[in-house]
Amino acid sequence: MKGQLGFVGTLPSSRQQPEGRNWWRAIGLKVRRWRELAHQRRQLASLSDEILKDIGLSRADILEESERSFWDDPLER
Repeated sequence: MKGQLGFVGTLPSSRQQPEGRNWWRAIGLKVRRWRELAHQRRQLASLSDEILKDIGLSRADILEESERSFWDDPLER
């Protein structure tokens, strides 16, 4: 709420994972996302022209997307 001074449960507790484990987990999730993106882009590139037409994309759109680097995540902000 606007004007609220604090939130319940925002202080660090002793039950939280050590910082190192969070860092490794974040790396693992990032690598998993990169692999997923690379797989999706390969699948997209393998679609036929008829299927691309059905979903409203051109071969040029697909070529542009499939040439993006695996770490280029459109959902990353």
